[in-house]
Amino acid sequence: MPPQLGTSVGKLEPSSDPAQQFTWEEVGLHSGKENSKQERWLVINRKVYDITHFFWRHPGGTRVITHYSGQDATDAFTAFHKDKDLVRKYMSSLLIGELAPDQPSCEPTKNEMLINDFHELRTTVKQMGLLKPRHAFFAFMFLHAFLLDIATWLTIWYFGKSWVPFLIGIAMFTAAQIQYGFFQHDLGHLSVFKKPKWNRFCQFLCLALLKGGPPSVWNRMHNQHHAKPNCFRKDPDLSMHPVLFSLGKALSIQLGKKKKKYMPYQHQHKYFALLGPLTFMLYVQFKIFHYVFKKKTWIELFFILFYMVRVYLMYVPLMGFKSFMAFYWLARFLESNWFLWVTQMNHIPMNINYDKNLDWVSAQLAATCNVDQSWFNDWYTGHLNFQIEHHLFPTMPRHNYWKVAPLVKSLCAKHGVNYLCKPMLTAFADILRSLKQSGEHWQEAYFH
Repeated sequence: MPPQLGTSVGKLEPSSDPAQQFTWEEVGLHSGKENSKQERWLVINRKVYDITHFFWRHPGGTRVITHYSGQDATDAFTAFHKDKDLVRKYMSSLLIGELAPDQPSCEPTKNEMLINDFHELRTTVKQMGLLKPRHAFFAFMFLHAFLLDIATWLTIWYFGKSWVPFLIGIAMFTAAQIQYGFFQHDLGHLSVFKKPKWNRFCQFLCLALLKGGPPSVWNRMHNQHHAKPNCFRKDPDLSMHPVLFSLGKALSIQLGKKKKKYMPYQHQHKYFALLGPLTFMLYVQFKIFHYVFKKKTWIELFFILFYMVRVYLMYVPLMGFKSFMAFYWLARFLESNWFLWVTQMNHIPMNINYDKNLDWVSAQLAATCNVDQSWFNDWYTGHLNFQIEHHLFPTMPRHNYWKVAPLVKSLCAKHGVNYLCKPMLTAFADILRSLKQSGEHWQEAYFH
């Protein structure tokens, strides 16, 4: 589901009789799996909505809402929408009925007791004030990244472009860019300010002016990831599968049986450290310009070009064009390494498969794990070492993850759901271990 509906939705289709009642089986038949022209329904709080025509105009993108076609989208809807009263005004015209009284609140295949307990936990979280941001914390996180950015230029300006200031400058520039990325991630999840529009505005300034990226691309792709994490063909973070990497046991075996070999996957754990970040860096640059031209988001294009000109004018007069190119692209490569290892340590070692339509809690826990807390780990990962809590409560300010973590752990223990937490170096090693195992599964299926 998208972050926040706005007034740009326009006039929606007229609704049918809201008194009509449906079964889960009837809802499931309207999933639009065969083609995009089929009817698409979903359920939110026992109400059945027809999104057949609306999903094309969905502000959060067409895919993120259609990922829940024929399914219960209650928890995803609740997790991503802060101003629910505003959203419901636009939902009323999509309402076509509700679940029949004899139908359970969630799909029969799901753990209703776990879902009910999670709803109680979410109520507790709200009562504890854990969804309220501490502005001083976010001001510090932004300010320290901004100071690193300024210090980079001052280092090159004062000490010149010899090896020591050159490498120190690259380190500070990389750290600044990563921390900007974590901050815009907070803004993208609407967790810094109470009003969604302020989060959106500041995210635009941070991502476009300080990192040279289009917020609309990030929002549409990242929301899909949160809606269906580690679900092949629904989570865009798996876009490199199966071109470069074979991920997950089930998908690797399937790829091998089909005799698909785009890369020597049995060696993917060896080339991940170089090829993964390098490809990601180039892919991001391609995706940025492909999207802005395809969607004609000219304002974003203007600010991306403005960022490039700004950085060029700041550094080329100090170090020359060739040194600047080496400086900039080495920093981007290191940033890609940092980002990829931090984000994938929570996901690649976990379950990767097609969408099994699990309940919200089970789906997030199956696709995520945590890394031990420490001052350094919190800073280095942008608090994504609390990936489980972040996925369960996407709009929660990250400084509160550690407070809700014991409650989530207790919920998981009560229902026998695995809550995995590990040291950071172990998490990094598990990426390679998982890739090695997936490659072996592919190799066995391919050659036998």
